[in-house]
Amino acid sequence: MTDNISDKDKKDWTNFINSNEKLPNKDFKHKEKKNFKIRSIDLHGYSLEEANKTIEDFIYKAHSERVNKLIVVTGKGLHSENEKDPYVSKDLGILKYSVPEFISNNNSLMSMINEITDAKIEDGGGGAFYIFLKKNKFIK
Repeated sequence: MTDNISDKDKKDWTNFINSNEKLPNKDFKHKEKKNFKIRSIDLHGYSLEEANKTIEDFIYKAHSERVNKLIVVTGKGLHSENEKDPYVSKDLGILKYSVPEFISNNNSLMSMINEITDAKIEDGGGGAFYIFLKKNKFIK
């Protein structure tokens, strides 16, 4: 490296030092904090048919309102009457399993959904799940 610095470089450096221009720190990884528009629904006490119709309407409405995240509380099925009926599956009769299954089998609903995941403990844990909706491209 040479010690000779051109006059232009000296002038540019002086101008930069005297200006208020800020350079971005490339070592700092900016984590974008997502601000979710969140809605929740509690399906405790609903029949399977009522729950499926309600969740379908809820997803359509939330998507049209540009909601990003839905919290669906179904309960864990601990008090379900289905356990007493030998002709009904103990798993599929419980809203905890049936509602996500209904959603994932509905192509119209799935076209609006990015992901369905288990809820964190503070939002209901095993008795709830999240639905992350896609952006609504048709509403401005």
